[in-house]
Amino acid sequence: MGPRTLLSWSSGKDSAWTLRVMRQQAEYDVVGLVTTINSAAERVAMHAVRTDLLAAQAAAAGLPLWSVPIPSPCSNAQYEAAMRAVVERARAEAVTAFAFGDLFLADVRAYRERQLDGSGLTPVFPLWLRPTRELAREMVAGGLRAYLTCVDPKQLPARFAGRAFDGALLDELPTHVDPCGERGEFHTFAYGGPMFRRDLAVAVGEIVERDGFTFADVVPSDPTNREAPKEFARD
Repeated sequence: MGPRTLLSWSSGKDSAWTLRVMRQQAEYDVVGLVTTINSAAERVAMHAVRTDLLAAQAAAAGLPLWSVPIPSPCSNAQYEAAMRAVVERARAEAVTAFAFGDLFLADVRAYRERQLDGSGLTPVFPLWLRPTRELAREMVAGGLRAYLTCVDPKQLPARFAGRAFDGALLDELPTHVDPCGERGEFHTFAYGGPMFRRDLAVAVGEIVERDGFTFADVVPSDPTNREAPKEFARD
């Protein structure tokens, strides 16, 4: 086994596919999934996914979930303090690498590298500079299943919220939209694929507009297991 590694886990397709690639390459031993949680809304920060579905994802992946609660709104200083606590815990548990599903945004990568500099954790970017048009098709062909949970209507029509991330969607995306949504055009929730032991039974529920974004609420498909809706929040 390779070095003990944490994976930054957004609940979306890129982090899910990163886990798939890392397990295929077997260069790193992924030992936990790190996710920031909007503590006010009890949802995954940015993706607005319910925490019960996040926990179900981690169980399906066979990995412990490292939840990182952050306030809303959250300042950069508060976020960095929360992540420093993650690093301290990681070092105490002999973790020596931290993987991210970033694709091509150099400023984002540079920020992560700066934050981990001198921490004892090596940043790892398994999908870095993979051509996103081909990568998106690879995900779909490889069996990844996901829904779009957040759409930025300034970049992509709101009607795409709640759509399945599949070949039909990729065919319909405007040419200016990155097929993986790397510039924030959309965010996803991965509910099936080869990185999971089983697919999650989910459906798309309410679609709402809030704070300039369009959100689709992914819910358990068994209505008896649904919690009361939490307020959507992006930060």
